[in-house]
Amino acid sequence: MKATYTIDPSHSGIHFSVRHLMISSVRGTFSGVKGTVVHDPDDPSATTIEAEVDVNSINTNDEKRDGHLKSPDFLDTAAYPVMTYKSTGVAKGDNIAYTVDGNLTLHGVTKPVTLDVHEVSEEAKDPWGNTRIGVTAKGKLKRSDFGVVWNAPLETGGVMLGDEIKIEFELELIKG
Repeated sequence: MKATYTIDPSHSGIHFSVRHLMISSVRGTFSGVKGTVVHDPDDPSATTIEAEVDVNSINTNDEKRDGHLKSPDFLDTAAYPVMTYKSTGVAKGDNIAYTVDGNLTLHGVTKPVTLDVHEVSEEAKDPWGNTRIGVTAKGKLKRSDFGVVWNAPLETGGVMLGDEIKIEFELELIKG
């Protein structure tokens, strides 16, 4: 049965990682995720997702780095303060719960991004009488596809930052 859920911003986040110096990954989080999911477990193709993220909420546990990421070198949050994702199709997955195709708008550029939904929890009642579900989804994107291209060459070869960004959505949704 189709149900509408609202993303709970205080219990949701988008996590990301990118290769740094070609030797390790730096991780970060965007908070301030909001949006709506209309979920139909009986007909996944009728499911729709719309989400919006405050790009200024980026946190990599380093204020100086976060400031650089907000600058025109990277996300240019003064010009592009919001990132959005809108599904274009949802299908039952083979080894995962669902595959979600959608359009991500980041840094003023809209490109298709596919998310693999690995888990959709059973509904649960919270202490305040709300019905909630949890969702975990993962995907990848190339930052260069969105015009985020700043980098620096390394003396030993290669570049400071990888182009591929791994993303993971951890969402708590409130029915109603």
